[in-house]
Amino acid sequence: MKITTVGMRAGRTALALALAGAVAFTGAAVLHDVRPRPGHGSSAPGSASSSGPAPTPGAPGIGDPLMPLAGNGGYSVRRYTLDFDWRAPRTPFGARATISATATQSLSRFDLDFAGNTLHEVTVDGAPATAVRDGDELVVTPARPIPRGSTFTTRVAYTADPTQRRHRDDAIQDYGWVPTPDGTLVCAQPDGARMIFPANDHPSLRAPVTFHITTPAGLSAVANGRLVGTDRRPDGRTRWTYDSEQPIAAQLVQLAIGKFAFVDSAGPHGLPVRDVVPDKLVEDTAAYRSLTAGHLDWLWRRLGPYPFGRYGVLVGDTDLPVALETQSLSVVPKDDLLGDRVDAERNLVHELVHQWTGDSVAIRRWSDLWLSEGHARFYERLYSEEHDGVSLEAAMRAAYAQHDQWRHDDGAPAEPTEPTLFKVMRYDGSALVLFALREKVGAETFDRIERSWVATYRGRAAGTREFIALASRVAGEDLNPFLTSWLYGPHTPSMPGHPDWQVEPVRQ
Repeated sequence: MKITTVGMRAGRTALALALAGAVAFTGAAVLHDVRPRPGHGSSAPGSASSSGPAPTPGAPGIGDPLMPLAGNGGYSVRRYTLDFDWRAPRTPFGARATISATATQSLSRFDLDFAGNTLHEVTVDGAPATAVRDGDELVVTPARPIPRGSTFTTRVAYTADPTQRRHRDDAIQDYGWVPTPDGTLVCAQPDGARMIFPANDHPSLRAPVTFHITTPAGLSAVANGRLVGTDRRPDGRTRWTYDSEQPIAAQLVQLAIGKFAFVDSAGPHGLPVRDVVPDKLVEDTAAYRSLTAGHLDWLWRRLGPYPFGRYGVLVGDTDLPVALETQSLSVVPKDDLLGDRVDAERNLVHELVHQWTGDSVAIRRWSDLWLSEGHARFYERLYSEEHDGVSLEAAMRAAYAQHDQWRHDDGAPAEPTEPTLFKVMRYDGSALVLFALREKVGAETFDRIERSWVATYRGRAAGTREFIALASRVAGEDLNPFLTSWLYGPHTPSMPGHPDWQVEPVRQ
C-alpha cells in the first residue's frame, strides 16, 4: 500500500453459548451421525480408534500478536472459487464462495474470517452445516467431523452488500467495497477481505483464486491474474472468469467492475502488461501508464525476474486516497496519474516493488510489514532520485532525524506497538533500515542481499529472522547485532558513514 500523504478484538465470545442456540441457515437439523463419512475413512468420527485423535475445534486465529484473530487454524485452503452476480452500483447482489481445503487436524468445527453481508446457506461437502457469527469470525460446524488430512469443500451462499465499508484509524481510507461511478473495486488491505468473501485472512496464508463475475451489458469485470474467458448470457449479461494463476493472500485480492478499456502492451522479456482504465480516463492517463515497461526493466535489473505471469495498472475512478499492490494488478487512483510526473512515478514504482516484496515474498507476521513497505519505499525513493526527484540520501537524512520520535509513537520498525500498522515508521522509517544496511555492507553486497532475498523466498512467506540470517550469509558477517539494534532497539543507532547525522529529541 502507498499512502499518498506523509482495534481489533482481543478475544472472542464464548462459543459454547453461541453454539447452543445455533440454527443451521438452511433450517435443517444438524445430525450427529456416526456412520462413515464418504471419502474420509471408515472409522466413526470422534472415536479414539486408529483413525487418530478425537476431533477438536480449529483455532479462531493463527496467533499473530498484532491481529490475534487473523487467519484460522485447523486447515489450509487449496482454492477459493468466488461467484459474484453483480447488478448495479450500491446494490446488494448474490454471491457464493466455494472453499476447497485440507484439514491439518481432526476438526469438529472451524472458522472463516467473514464480516458483514447476509448469510443464506453454509454447506460442507454438500451437507448443511451450522454456522454462527462471533464478531468477524464465522464458526462452521459440519454435520460430521472432518478427519485430519482429508480434503473438504465449504460453500457459503450470501448476499454481498457493496455499501458496507469500514475505516481504520491508522490509514486514511475506508476499506472493503469501494464504490466507483459505474461499479466497484476492492480495498482488502490489511484485513478487509472478510468484507468481500469468507477467507483465511492473513498475509502469510495464500491459495489460488478463481473468479466468476457476472455483469450487466455495457460493464466489464477484472480480477487478479489471467482472463480465462467470457460467457455471454441470453439476457445480455456477461460472465467473466479469471484465474489468479498463483496463490494469493486474501488482502491482495482485487476485483473491479465498471466501464473499462483494456489496454494491452508488452514489458521486458515479453511480459504481458494489461492496464484496466475507465473509458473516460484512457487518454489522460496514457503518458504515465506508458512508463510501466521502464519501471519493470529498472526493477528487473535490481531484484531479478518479475515474479508473476503478467502485470497491469487498474486506474481507480474513486476518491480512494491510496494506491494498492493487489497482486499482478496494482490499483492507482486517477489523481495520482493526472498530476506531477515525479509523484506519479513514485506511486507506480512503489506498488510495482510490492510484487516482489510483499506479494511474491509474503510477510510471516504483521510485525514484518517493514519488509514489505520498507522495500517499496526504499526503491521508490531510489528510482525517484535517478529521475529528477529528491535524493535518497536527503530523504533518509530527514527520516533519521525523526526516527526516535517514530519509535516512541509507533514502535520500532519490526516491533509495532499496536495493530495500527500503516504509520510513517513502516515506510520511510523502515526504508531507513535498508539504507543503513547498504551503508554498512556497501552497495554491491546490498544488491546481492536483495536479489537473494526475493529469489530464495519467491512464492513463500518469510520474516525478520529470515532476512537477518540471509543478509548475514550473503555478506559473510554476522549482521544480527547491527540489524537487531535498528529493528528492535529503543533508540536509533548511529548511521554508518554519516557521523554528523543527528536525531531530534522526542516530543512526549
